[in-house]
Amino acid sequence: MGNMPKISSMFTQYRPKLASFISRIVKPQDIDDIVQETFVKSIEAELKQNIDYPRTFMLKTAKNLALNHVKRWDNKYTDSLEDFSGSIVDLTSSSLEAEFESKERFLLFCRAVDQLPSQCRKTFVLKKVYGLSQREVAAYLKISESTVEKHVAKGMLSCFEYIEDMNKAGARTTRSAPSVFKKQSGQK
Repeated sequence: MGNMPKISSMFTQYRPKLASFISRIVKPQDIDDIVQETFVKSIEAELKQNIDYPRTFMLKTAKNLALNHVKRWDNKYTDSLEDFSGSIVDLTSSSLEAEFESKERFLLFCRAVDQLPSQCRKTFVLKKVYGLSQREVAAYLKISESTVEKHVAKGMLSCFEYIEDMNKAGARTTRSAPSVFKKQSGQK
């Protein structure tokens, strides 16, 4: 965690350059989302390893995310039903243990999200779980896109720290799912 300010300060400094670089690859409405995802992926990587050249790392990450975004968009309109007419894929887990571990990790993630402050949690869930764009989240919650970006970044960092602390403590996920995923009446 000691290197955290390196990526954060570099991101703040190079954000305009990242946006300019990405603008050559994707549509203007997608730039902010890819810049945000670049920050998130860079922080995730920095939590796992030391990054000697953060600027280069962020540029490569931004490029890859932008190219993947374009590729996904292209594939969305080129897939046909014939491509899926082959054999049906067995989507069940091959191992009961693997399925249990997967559910255990999901519950740990749910608890991590549940511990976030209310506005941060709402923003994080809309962006990362429901996949809304920064602009859509900002309009829905009536906050600025900059605030959305800050809440998502704060949520990512807080969730990673929570999960890391729980993994170190050897905590088990036996509680029920947190309130953030329970249907609440009166909300959209």
